[in-house]
Amino acid sequence: MLQDRDGRLGRRGVLSATAMLGIPAARAQGSWPERNITIVVCFPPGGSTDVSARIIGPGIAEQLGKPVVIENRPGAGGNIGIGYVARAAADGYTLLVASSVFVVNASLYRNAPYDPFRDFAYIGTLGASPNLVCVRTDLGINTLAELVAAAKAQPDRFNYASPGIGTTPHLAGEVLKLRTGAPLQHIPFLGAGPAVQAILSGTTEVLIASQGGQVEIAVRNGQIKALAQTGAQRSPDLPDVPTLGELGIKDAVSETFNALYAPAATPAPIVTKLGEAVLQVLSKPDVQQKYRTGGILTLPEGPDGLKARVAREVPLWREVIRQARIAVE
Repeated sequence: MLQDRDGRLGRRGVLSATAMLGIPAARAQGSWPERNITIVVCFPPGGSTDVSARIIGPGIAEQLGKPVVIENRPGAGGNIGIGYVARAAADGYTLLVASSVFVVNASLYRNAPYDPFRDFAYIGTLGASPNLVCVRTDLGINTLAELVAAAKAQPDRFNYASPGIGTTPHLAGEVLKLRTGAPLQHIPFLGAGPAVQAILSGTTEVLIASQGGQVEIAVRNGQIKALAQTGAQRSPDLPDVPTLGELGIKDAVSETFNALYAPAATPAPIVTKLGEAVLQVLSKPDVQQKYRTGGILTLPEGPDGLKARVAREVPLWREVIRQARIAVE
């Protein structure tokens, strides 16, 4: 150890000791990953968020040379899974795939268990899907105008299922009500899979959910009818389904995006390595096709792009929540 003539630790000694303290952390980062990586999904299997995770997971495993395990932790509109990862060890072994609820819930819930700016590191955006407005085929409703008219004629009859409180399909439904005056009652479920089962079983008349997964399968199989989609343009996978804008409903564009996050204190080199792995995986044509088959368009954004997206969308949805007067304890 470097000391001065009085036996005290000199400036160079302090610097050397400080540098030595950082060696174990640097070595840990340099050797990462050394074991399995867990990706937590904040919804149950079957929806576009789960589909996104299960497509990207094997690609990340291939890039990094370690297995990736998908773990579903649904509940409380996504807050259970998101809050779990916010409190997880920031070592790069516990990650989160979340939908747009990530940018919504902090404004929607008075006691949200996380802060989208403070509690997470941003790894990358995976993909995005428009929301679909669907009805049961036995209702004899073939257009959105017919749905609005029927709901107004029977105000207590029409319920719409969504993947959960605060999901973009839920908010898309509230915007639709604001723009059209249709008295649709919201029934939230724990993910898109249960919401699809609700409309198929006749529990609800309407389903609003992001395109992809079981929703798109049910549309393609003729089990439910898609009346409109909420994207800015028609989806290339459902080209016969018009947008809300085409139907004369303005300022109602919404999409569900899925992204990958890590706990806030995750070392920057690990975040960078994960971000690079995600972009490499999303650049592969076979991965893009898998996403498209699931009704999702890949949206390759690295850490900086995702950070900008979160900063942009949090205030956007906060305003929608204010206009719709939605509040959850």
